Amino acid sequence: MTQENNNYNNNNNDNNKLLLKNKIAEKLEEIYDPEFPMDVISLGLIREIEIDDDFNVKIIMTLTTPHCPYGPMFIEQIKAEIEFLEGVKKIEIELTFDPPWSPDMMK
Repeated sequence: MTQENNNYNNNNNDNNKLLLKNKIAEKLEEIYDPEFPMDVISLGLIREIEIDDDFNVKIIMTLTTPHCPYGPMFIEQIKAEIEFLEGVKKIEIELTFDPPWSPDMMK
């Protein structure tokens, strides 16, 4: 494979990852916190959406508190919405509380 072809494939792969990331974000905007009339993106709960070259997805997120009773529900709902999107091979969700969530993180 020539360098030019390799660059084309890498660019195409990057475009596909960007399209998938946008689809994931759209799905996440449909998941609402039962205590707030806001979706998980607008609440600032989603810190990062990572997609590797094999299209494995990793979502790094937080909760409003470490003891949020809806945490397990969010994780299962996110997995259910994302795992069947075209292109997703595997999904992993990582919780982080560093830095802790604050209302300043809302969009």
